[in-house]
Amino acid sequence: MLTLSWLLVIALAGGIAALVDGIMRARGRGTNVVAIIEIVVAVLFLLSLFVTGIPFGSLVLGIILAIVLAVLLFLRGSTRRGGIALTVVALVLVVLWIVLSQGWIVIPGVN
Repeated sequence: MLTLSWLLVIALAGGIAALVDGIMRARGRGTNVVAIIEIVVAVLFLLSLFVTGIPFGSLVLGIILAIVLAVLLFLRGSTRRGGIALTVVALVLVVLWIVLSQGWIVIPGVN
């Protein structure tokens, strides 16, 4: 049974935004290798939220995804106009999920 919580919604939104960002970057020219790494890590992150047995677990994959998104933010490969916004949204959501899931900040009703 799947329990829907705000923490899961934040993780899903961040993972889906990262996946869409990776697909948009892979279709453009430029940092294709990093975009493919972003797609693979985002898919593994999303799968780790629902399936047990994914290597490294969702926390490690979330940290790796945040690092890849930060690298892509600084590389600014060839994305279409406004492509940076999707990267920033995905990065903020993934970092927010990491902080809330570890209990570093406690917000009643969210974690």
